[in-house]
Amino acid sequence: MAGPAHTFDAWVLSRRPPAESFQTLTIFSAAHGTQTALQRISKSSGTNAGLDLFDEAALLVEEPNPGQAVFVKEARILTRHTQLGKSYDTLQKASALTQLIARNPVAEDSRPVIYELLRDALRAFAENTRADVVYLKSLYRFCRDEGYPLKQAWFPALPSADRAELVMLLNQPVGAQTAEPKVVARLQRSLDDYLRGETEIQLEG
Repeated sequence: MAGPAHTFDAWVLSRRPPAESFQTLTIFSAAHGTQTALQRISKSSGTNAGLDLFDEAALLVEEPNPGQAVFVKEARILTRHTQLGKSYDTLQKASALTQLIARNPVAEDSRPVIYELLRDALRAFAENTRADVVYLKSLYRFCRDEGYPLKQAWFPALPSADRAELVMLLNQPVGAQTAEPKVVARLQRSLDDYLRGETEIQLEG
């Protein structure tokens, strides 16, 4: 029996290959956080547009039972970042960010903030060539917004030169970044090591 219908905006965090007549999606909304959604495969467009990875869409869904996958009845694309697939590095890092958010539960009061983080990050990935910088800035922001004391615990332990580089990376727009890729990679490894050792953030699936 069909459950109640809900309308909300959501980002598509992942998409599995279609099976039979449905595709399985992982979506994130400010209203409900991370959910599994099923969408019937259709060649139609408009209010029944097929959803793709990194899409932002206005959805009408049915939830048969609480906690189960929702069924997408209607979908209207709000934002589609087709540019993200043109660079392997950008696609890889944008996917790493959405997968990170998919596998780490977000507290209810943090969901609107993380929704805006996805909007800002995916736009930055689409508009800039420094995917390494976008990912580092986005991961830092995600962990900070989830309440982890990066500024108080991780930052002071960095060498002074790396602290200076990180301040510029975090405070300057992506388009103005001049940090060498090897510097960004070193800071990324350091942050990853801290998160693995000192937090509950799951970096890998």
